Amino acid sequence: MNSRINFISGRPFFSSWSGGKDSCLALYRAVRQGGTPRCLLTMFAEDGGRSRSHGLSPDIIVAQAEAMAIPAKFAGAGWDGYEQVFLAQIAKLKEQGLADGVFGDIDLEPHRRWVERVCAEHAIVPHLPLWQAGRRDLLHEFITAGFRALIVVVDDQRLDDSFLGRQIDWQTVADLEAAGVDACGEEGEYHTVVIDGPLFSSALQLRPGDIVRREGYSFLEMNLQHNQDVRCGASD
Repeated sequence: MNSRINFISGRPFFSSWSGGKDSCLALYRAVRQGGTPRCLLTMFAEDGGRSRSHGLSPDIIVAQAEAMAIPAKFAGAGWDGYEQVFLAQIAKLKEQGLADGVFGDIDLEPHRRWVERVCAEHAIVPHLPLWQAGRRDLLHEFITAGFRALIVVVDDQRLDDSFLGRQIDWQTVADLEAAGVDACGEEGEYHTVVIDGPLFSSALQLRPGDIVRREGYSFLEMNLQHNQDVRCGASD
Protein backbone atom coordinates (compact mmCIF):
# COMPACT_ATOMS: atom_id res chain seq x y z
CA MET A 1 0.00 0.00 0.00
CA ASN A 2 1.10 3.55 -0.57
CA SER A 3 2.14 4.92 2.82
CA ARG A 4 1.93 8.47 1.55
CA ILE A 5 -1.84 8.56 0.94
CA ASN A 6 -3.40 6.08 3.36
CA PHE A 7 -5.99 7.55 5.68
CA ILE A 8 -5.89 6.76 9.38
CA SER A 9 -9.20 8.27 10.53
CA GLY A 10 -11.00 6.01 12.99
CA ARG A 11 -8.14 3.52 13.27
CA PRO A 12 -6.02 2.62 16.32
CA PHE A 13 -2.28 2.80 15.65
CA PHE A 14 1.17 2.52 17.17
CA SER A 15 3.69 5.33 16.83
CA SER A 16 7.32 4.60 16.00
CA TRP A 17 8.56 6.94 18.72
CA SER A 18 12.06 8.42 18.99
CA GLY A 19 11.11 11.06 21.55
CA GLY A 20 12.08 13.78 19.08
CA LYS A 21 10.25 16.41 17.07
CA ASP A 22 9.55 14.46 13.86
CA SER A 23 7.95 11.42 15.49
CA CYS A 24 6.00 13.82 17.71
CA LEU A 25 4.69 15.92 14.82
CA ALA A 26 3.76 12.75 12.90
CA LEU A 27 1.82 11.55 15.95
CA TYR A 28 0.15 14.95 16.25
CA ARG A 29 -0.93 14.93 12.62
CA ALA A 30 -2.23 11.37 12.88
CA VAL A 31 -4.32 12.29 15.92
CA ARG A 32 -5.67 15.37 14.16
CA GLN A 33 -6.57 13.15 11.19
CA GLY A 34 -8.75 11.04 13.50
CA GLY A 35 -6.43 8.19 14.40
CA THR A 36 -6.27 6.78 17.93
CA PRO A 37 -2.78 6.23 19.40
CA ARG A 38 -2.51 3.02 21.41
CA CYS A 39 1.23 2.61 21.83
CA LEU A 40 4.58 4.39 21.54
CA LEU A 41 7.22 1.95 20.30
CA THR A 42 10.81 3.02 21.05
CA MET A 43 13.94 1.17 20.05
CA PHE A 44 16.82 1.25 22.53
CA ALA A 45 20.44 0.24 22.41
CA GLU A 46 21.11 -3.40 23.17
CA ASP A 47 21.74 -2.72 26.87
CA GLY A 48 18.47 -0.78 27.16
CA GLY A 49 20.16 2.24 28.69
CA ARG A 50 19.49 4.79 25.97
CA SER A 51 17.28 5.17 22.93
CA ARG A 52 18.68 4.72 19.45
CA SER A 53 20.00 7.91 17.77
CA HIS A 54 18.56 10.29 20.38
CA GLY A 55 20.32 8.83 23.42
CA LEU A 56 17.33 9.30 25.75
CA SER A 57 16.94 7.38 29.00
CA PRO A 58 13.91 5.11 29.51
CA ASP A 59 12.50 7.37 32.24
CA ILE A 60 12.32 10.31 29.80
CA ILE A 61 10.41 8.22 27.25
CA VAL A 62 8.08 7.00 30.01
CA ALA A 63 7.51 10.58 31.15
CA GLN A 64 6.59 11.62 27.61
CA ALA A 65 4.22 8.65 27.34
CA GLU A 66 2.58 9.45 30.66
CA ALA A 67 2.18 13.13 29.69
CA MET A 68 0.31 12.00 26.56
CA ALA A 69 -1.54 9.11 28.25
CA ILE A 70 -0.23 6.64 25.68
CA PRO A 71 1.40 3.36 26.80
CA ALA A 72 5.10 2.98 25.97
CA LYS A 73 6.81 -0.18 24.77
CA PHE A 74 10.59 -0.68 24.54
CA ALA A 75 12.86 -3.08 22.73
CA GLY A 76 16.66 -3.22 22.74
CA ALA A 77 18.86 -4.17 19.80
CA GLY A 78 22.25 -3.64 18.26
CA TRP A 79 22.31 -2.20 14.78
CA ASP A 80 22.99 -5.64 13.28
CA GLY A 81 19.87 -7.13 14.82
CA TYR A 82 17.72 -4.02 14.72
CA GLU A 83 15.38 -5.10 11.94
CA GLN A 84 14.62 -8.53 13.37
CA VAL A 85 13.85 -7.08 16.81
CA PHE A 86 11.66 -4.38 15.28
CA LEU A 87 9.80 -7.00 13.25
CA ALA A 88 9.20 -9.05 16.39
CA GLN A 89 7.78 -6.00 18.16
CA ILE A 90 5.36 -5.05 15.41
CA ALA A 91 4.28 -8.68 15.14
CA LYS A 92 3.25 -8.52 18.82
CA LEU A 93 1.41 -5.26 18.24
CA LYS A 94 -0.43 -6.80 15.30
CA GLU A 95 -1.51 -9.68 17.54
CA GLN A 96 -2.90 -7.06 19.92
CA GLY A 97 -5.05 -5.60 17.16
CA LEU A 98 -2.82 -2.76 15.94
CA ALA A 99 -2.62 -3.01 12.17
CA ASP A 100 -1.50 0.58 11.54
CA GLY A 101 1.79 2.31 12.34
CA VAL A 102 2.80 5.97 12.21
CA PHE A 103 6.33 7.00 11.27
CA GLY A 104 8.05 10.40 11.24
CA ASP A 105 10.03 10.18 7.99
CA ILE A 106 9.93 13.25 5.76
CA ASP A 107 11.60 12.72 2.39
CA LEU A 108 14.46 10.20 2.49
CA GLU A 109 13.46 7.43 0.08
CA PRO A 110 15.60 4.67 1.69
CA HIS A 111 13.82 5.30 5.00
CA ARG A 112 10.38 5.10 3.38
CA ARG A 113 11.27 1.90 1.54
CA TRP A 114 12.49 0.30 4.78
CA VAL A 115 9.32 1.27 6.63
CA GLU A 116 7.08 -0.11 3.90
CA ARG A 117 9.10 -3.32 3.60
CA VAL A 118 9.13 -4.20 7.29
CA CYS A 119 5.47 -3.29 7.74
CA ALA A 120 4.56 -5.51 4.81
CA GLU A 121 6.09 -8.48 6.65
CA HIS A 122 3.18 -8.41 9.10
CA ALA A 123 0.50 -6.70 7.00
CA ILE A 124 0.88 -3.46 8.94
CA VAL A 125 -0.35 -0.34 7.14
CA PRO A 126 2.39 2.33 7.40
CA HIS A 127 1.39 5.98 7.65
CA LEU A 128 3.91 8.76 7.06
CA PRO A 129 1.99 11.95 7.87
CA LEU A 130 5.01 14.19 7.22
CA TRP A 131 5.96 12.62 3.90
CA GLN A 132 7.19 15.13 1.29
CA ALA A 133 6.08 18.15 3.30
CA GLY A 134 8.46 21.09 3.11
CA ARG A 135 11.06 20.79 5.83
CA ARG A 136 10.80 24.41 6.89
CA ASP A 137 6.99 24.16 6.73
CA LEU A 138 7.17 21.33 9.26
CA LEU A 139 9.31 23.43 11.58
CA HIS A 140 6.78 26.24 11.28
CA GLU A 141 3.93 23.87 12.16
CA PHE A 142 5.85 22.39 15.09
CA ILE A 143 6.77 25.75 16.59
CA THR A 144 3.45 27.51 16.02
CA ALA A 145 1.48 24.54 17.40
CA GLY A 146 3.24 25.15 20.71
CA PHE A 147 5.60 22.19 20.86
CA ARG A 148 8.88 22.63 22.68
CA ALA A 149 11.93 20.51 21.88
CA LEU A 150 15.56 20.69 22.95
CA ILE A 151 18.58 19.65 20.88
CA VAL A 152 20.27 16.72 22.63
CA VAL A 153 22.52 15.30 19.88
CA VAL A 154 24.70 16.93 17.21
CA ASP A 155 26.77 15.48 14.39
CA ASP A 156 30.28 16.64 15.28
CA GLN A 157 31.22 17.16 11.63
CA ARG A 158 28.32 19.54 11.00
CA LEU A 159 27.51 21.30 14.28
CA ASP A 160 29.36 22.27 17.43
CA ASP A 161 28.42 21.80 21.07
CA SER A 162 26.92 25.28 21.34
CA PHE A 163 23.68 23.91 19.84
CA LEU A 164 23.23 21.30 22.56
CA GLY A 165 20.43 22.19 24.95
CA ARG A 166 18.93 24.85 22.70
CA GLN A 167 15.20 24.96 22.10
CA ILE A 168 13.89 24.66 18.57
CA ASP A 169 12.66 28.19 17.93
CA TRP A 170 13.11 30.66 15.11
CA GLN A 171 16.45 31.94 16.41
CA THR A 172 17.79 28.39 16.55
CA VAL A 173 16.43 27.71 13.06
CA ALA A 174 18.26 30.77 11.77
CA ASP A 175 21.48 29.73 13.51
CA LEU A 176 21.25 26.19 12.14
CA GLU A 177 20.85 27.52 8.63
CA ALA A 178 23.72 29.96 9.18
CA ALA A 179 25.85 26.97 10.19
CA GLY A 180 25.14 25.47 6.77
CA VAL A 181 22.84 22.61 7.76
CA ASP A 182 19.22 21.83 7.01
CA ALA A 183 17.27 23.31 9.90
CA CYS A 184 14.96 20.27 10.09
CA GLY A 185 17.87 17.89 10.69
CA GLU A 186 16.31 15.15 8.56
CA GLU A 187 19.73 13.82 7.57
CA GLY A 188 20.96 13.40 11.13
CA GLU A 189 22.54 16.81 11.68
CA TYR A 190 20.94 16.86 15.13
CA HIS A 191 18.29 15.14 17.24
CA THR A 192 15.87 16.49 19.82
CA VAL A 193 13.74 15.60 22.81
CA VAL A 194 10.18 16.99 22.98
CA ILE A 195 9.33 18.37 26.41
CA ASP A 196 5.94 20.01 25.91
CA GLY A 197 3.16 20.70 23.44
CA PRO A 198 -0.53 20.32 22.65
CA LEU A 199 -0.42 16.54 23.12
CA PHE A 200 1.10 16.88 26.60
CA SER A 201 -0.87 17.26 29.85
CA SER A 202 2.30 18.37 31.63
CA ALA A 203 5.70 19.68 30.58
CA LEU A 204 8.78 17.57 31.21
CA GLN A 205 11.37 19.25 33.43
CA LEU A 206 14.82 18.17 32.30
CA ARG A 207 18.18 19.04 33.78
CA PRO A 208 21.22 18.95 31.45
CA GLY A 209 24.13 16.76 32.47
CA ASP A 210 27.41 15.82 30.85
CA ILE A 211 28.25 15.83 27.15
CA VAL A 212 29.15 12.34 25.96
CA ARG A 213 30.90 11.73 22.62
CA ARG A 214 30.24 8.54 20.69
CA GLU A 215 30.91 7.55 17.08
CA GLY A 216 31.16 11.10 15.74
CA TYR A 217 28.20 12.50 17.70
CA SER A 218 27.94 14.55 20.86
CA PHE A 219 25.09 13.66 23.25
CA LEU A 220 23.85 15.97 25.99
CA GLU A 221 22.73 13.77 28.83
CA MET A 222 19.37 14.84 30.21
CA ASN A 223 18.06 14.00 33.66
CA LEU A 224 14.37 13.99 34.46
CA GLN A 225 13.23 16.11 37.38
CA HIS A 226 10.16 14.72 39.09
CA ASN A 227 8.67 17.95 40.49
CA GLN A 228 6.76 18.62 37.30
CA ASP A 229 3.90 21.11 37.25
CA VAL A 230 0.71 19.77 35.66
CA ARG A 231 -0.94 22.13 33.20
CA CYS A 232 -4.72 22.09 32.95
CA GLY A 233 -6.64 22.32 29.75
CA ALA A 234 -4.09 20.75 27.39
CA SER A 235 -5.65 19.31 24.26
CA ASP A 236 -5.40 15.64 23.45
